[in-house]
Amino acid sequence: MTDENDRVRRQLDDARAQIDALNAELAETNNGVVALYTELDDQAEQLRQVSELKSRFLSYMSHEFRTPLVSIQSMGRLLVDRLDGPLSDEQERQVRFIQEAAAELSEMVDDLLDLAKVEAGRITVSPDWFELIDLFSALRGMFRPIATAGAVAVVFREPQDVPPMYSDNQKVAQILRNFISNAYKFTEEGTITVSARREADGWVRFSVADTGIGIAPEDLGHLFEDFVQLASARSRNQRGTGLGLSLCRRFAELLGGRVEVESTPGVGSTFHAVLPSLSPADPGAFAEAVA
Repeated sequence: MTDENDRVRRQLDDARAQIDALNAELAETNNGVVALYTELDDQAEQLRQVSELKSRFLSYMSHEFRTPLVSIQSMGRLLVDRLDGPLSDEQERQVRFIQEAAAELSEMVDDLLDLAKVEAGRITVSPDWFELIDLFSALRGMFRPIATAGAVAVVFREPQDVPPMYSDNQKVAQILRNFISNAYKFTEEGTITVSARREADGWVRFSVADTGIGIAPEDLGHLFEDFVQLASARSRNQRGTGLGLSLCRRFAELLGGRVEVESTPGVGSTFHAVLPSLSPADPGAFAEAVA
């Protein structure tokens, strides 16, 4: 009986030793997990601070650039209008070059400011009812100088069977403006076609198709990232921030939709913004509006 008790006692001692070793291992693992979470929290805070500093920098820089750019544009208009005396043809050409450069810089500033607002969470969606035919009419007027001059025609197809949208009209217009401007940079001759069609489940697909040089397949995956610029014959003389398409993606996501692109080198590209006809910012607005 004594031998049996000794054997049981030894088994219990071995079990206690194994449990103690397991507890020690678990305690060490827990300490490691806690340390890992602490490190992750520290890194997340550092990333938040870096993101905040970047947003502040972009915002401050944009505001600081805006005042001198407005002054340059105003002085350019005064000179072109001959309010300070006559200009020679060469002087007028140089002044108009300054105006164009200032306008491009102003667009860059607007893009940077929008990026800073998006990253800081200060961009809000302000939905309201609007007709697509009115949106296209406003865009047609804006791009009339391009549509009636040069070798590139900008064509707006009248929306057919597309219901009114309850969304942020300004942000939808900005997405299409950036799509059209981007298409113009990569199209030296041919047509840029803007259209919209109704899709299932209350979605609307906006499309901007061009007959330009197209985009290489390896570049398509990076096209909507920040500061991505692709080289083209026309864009060598039209530098940008590489933020236009990135902002399109961010605005589309804010409106509850997405952006897409398809392209064939040497044939052309088509950019899509697929948006809900009812903005997610106010899901009850549709029921209230039609009641």
